[in-house]
Amino acid sequence: MADLAFLWHMHQPDYRHPDNGEFRLPWVLLHAIKDYTDMAAHLERHPHIRCTVNFVPVLLDQIEDYADQFATGCWRDPLLRLAASPRPECFTADERQWLIDLAFRCHAPTMLEPFAPYRRLRDLLLHVRSHDGEALDYLSGAYFADLATWYLLAWSGESLRRAGGVIAELMAKGSGFSLADRQALLAELGDAVAGIVPRYRALADDGRVELSCTPAGHPLAPLLLDFNAAREAWPDCALPAAPEYPGGRSRVAEHVAQAVASHARRFGRPPAGLWPAEGALSEAFLKQVGEAGFRWTASSHGVLKHSAGNDARTTQAWQAPDGTPGDLTLFFRNERLSDLIGFEYCRWHGRDAAQHFMTEVKALHLQDANHLIPVFLDGENAWEYYPYNAWYFFSDLYDALEKNPGIRTVTLSEAADSQRARRARLPRLVAGSWVYGTLSTWIGHPDKNRAWEMLCEVKHCVDRALDGDRLGPAERADVIRRLAVCEGSDWFWWLGDYNSPQSVASFDALFRENLKALYQVLKLPLPSGLDHPISRGGGEPESGGTMRRAN
Repeated sequence: MADLAFLWHMHQPDYRHPDNGEFRLPWVLLHAIKDYTDMAAHLERHPHIRCTVNFVPVLLDQIEDYADQFATGCWRDPLLRLAASPRPECFTADERQWLIDLAFRCHAPTMLEPFAPYRRLRDLLLHVRSHDGEALDYLSGAYFADLATWYLLAWSGESLRRAGGVIAELMAKGSGFSLADRQALLAELGDAVAGIVPRYRALADDGRVELSCTPAGHPLAPLLLDFNAAREAWPDCALPAAPEYPGGRSRVAEHVAQAVASHARRFGRPPAGLWPAEGALSEAFLKQVGEAGFRWTASSHGVLKHSAGNDARTTQAWQAPDGTPGDLTLFFRNERLSDLIGFEYCRWHGRDAAQHFMTEVKALHLQDANHLIPVFLDGENAWEYYPYNAWYFFSDLYDALEKNPGIRTVTLSEAADSQRARRARLPRLVAGSWVYGTLSTWIGHPDKNRAWEMLCEVKHCVDRALDGDRLGPAERADVIRRLAVCEGSDWFWWLGDYNSPQSVASFDALFRENLKALYQVLKLPLPSGLDHPISRGGGEPESGGTMRRAN
């Protein structure tokens, strides 16, 4: 019997302004009401499916922040504040422009075009703009109330729509949403957000899902440990001027320890497995993963090929290289099957896609009945490109898997146990990630390297401050918390001339705001470079916060 091991990775970076806690972008909220709810619903409806779901602590922190906003009505997300406003006719010009800039950011073929009232809001805006830009002032408060409402409805999950509550009623109503309508919608969305962690914990407690973690702030650990790790798979990589990230080993250890504590607090037990941020591993990081007591970790086929040759296969588990503490099992994703789900099947009819996936899995099963089939990807970013948020794809796929006696879905801890006797020893591990098998997405470009240099500069200041007695206990804790945010991988991902200008500008600005806040807590003057953008950006915009990755 072949083992099919899904890993669904859930991650969004910290979108909160470091000073006031305001959410600069709403992607955690939108993925929460659309994807985290739907992915739980699919598993609840298919009790014989086993899989691994990975949550990053920085995402869970923000989900809890949103749950608190819904519970208290103290809105720190402008989208929710505008949706809850009793007087939309009093929106300021800046609020109106902000909502217009945001409220059509989605994959239009699946999330806007199917809904005539939402299309009318877009078409009305286009009509007004085509005649006179100043005519935007004539759009009424009712227009903006409906726009905020429809944006939340468009991002609501298929499971919420099918529950037959307020969301379905408002979608049927279509327009003219009253304050009572919007309050009812916010109440229903608040219940959905508050239920995310308990639902996944219940699935784990029932043994149907394994929950794993990522280091707390989603740092690119191999580079925190050694910039030269980038040259293992890309020898010509240009490195930052700074020779290293100071104190990287202790910082990675802290992110790992915080992740374990976060996981135990929220899910009732420590995690057995760790999915590294961006699937990025190095031998130095593997040693820290082993020292922390994890049973398994994972990366991509590209990393495996660089480490063990082009013939190395993902269809077995691997034992970590000699010198790795503990007994750490490594998994490497099947890139073809993972990318079919992440990028290709959204263009197919759901049933055809599910049947094709099953055919591919059966072909692997015929080659070796004891094969492991590891399919790892985002559990959030691909589904907006599917009709009905991939509802029919998952229904047909999970149904087919439950009925197939030759394919068994397993968690990665179960796979580690069943594959133990078949493991081969990995001769070495060449540092890389699940993007091209290298670290090039986070280092090597002048803008990315400049960001690393800015981070190294503030880290030296942090170390000096923590070594002295200028800061009290609360200030020291605040410094460490803010530093962890600055160490996140997403700041470096988005910098460069091949990403969306809109997203590059947002992440560039928020990264610099976090650095500024750190200097201010340290009671140090701000370097002049923090007032100037790092990158100019380029490419086409993405709608969902984090690029739809091949993961």
